[in-house]
Amino acid sequence: MAMAEAQEKAKRWRDLKKRAISAAVLGPGALLCIWLGALPWTALMAVAIAGLVWEWVHLCGLRNRALPGAAVPLAVFVACAFAVFDHTLLALVLLLLGFLATLVGAGWMQRRDGRPAPVGWLAFGVLYIGIAGISLITLRHDSEAGRDNVLFLIAVVWASDIGAYMFGRMLGGPKLAPAISPGKTWSGALGGLVCTMVFGALVAAWATPYPDDMLKAAGIAAILGVATQLGDLFESHFKRRFGVKDSSALIPGHGGLLDRLDGLIAAAPLAALLAFFMGYGVVLWR
Repeated sequence: MAMAEAQEKAKRWRDLKKRAISAAVLGPGALLCIWLGALPWTALMAVAIAGLVWEWVHLCGLRNRALPGAAVPLAVFVACAFAVFDHTLLALVLLLLGFLATLVGAGWMQRRDGRPAPVGWLAFGVLYIGIAGISLITLRHDSEAGRDNVLFLIAVVWASDIGAYMFGRMLGGPKLAPAISPGKTWSGALGGLVCTMVFGALVAAWATPYPDDMLKAAGIAAILGVATQLGDLFESHFKRRFGVKDSSALIPGHGGLLDRLDGLIAAAPLAALLAFFMGYGVVLWR
């Protein structure tokens, strides 16, 4: 019995070393790009978006170099390019047009050659990845509060992921959504939520050292943390729909970029919306 328990415990943590190494390699570079903004941030976004659309089209069983799969990267990159030059509204309109063109075009090609293709999922990738990309670009473009807002968002997402992983593995217990993701537990979800609030408050204390900001930041972090976990569940549903465990094998211990950034993809539009209502130059938690 003791040996079986030890084996089960070791199995829970077998991917921890790979996860830690990957985070140690990729994390500092991402933080540096956020800190510097401008060209480094744009370059990071270009690489991330390229990886995300490649994985999405690949999971849909299509190729990025040929239609209809090529419509996804084309639509997303054109829209995000306009966002880089601060034409956010136009970027969103172009993204919507790209979604409609992909939906209609892919459906027409499917009927023409008779081969089955997940037309709806393929087209949805334009909006799913494109809106997140535009949101992150726009959020960082605020020269006064952009850096702090993106750092806050990243801290919340990372804290949610790490907290859910650690508490879920340590405590186990009832499953959160066994039909979607059998490995996720309520203990992990609640642990991740607590971590988001703690780290959100810490980032607020570092960025704007006013006592009342920490409570507000914890509340905003909780909202973004819930969005992060919903994004994680959605990506699990997407992978289950196509019968895969990981979106790719790009990141050792984490799977692919969709696996690693699923929470950020969901939380970024909400953060950008909050920033829009707060106004230029105002941090999310004020």
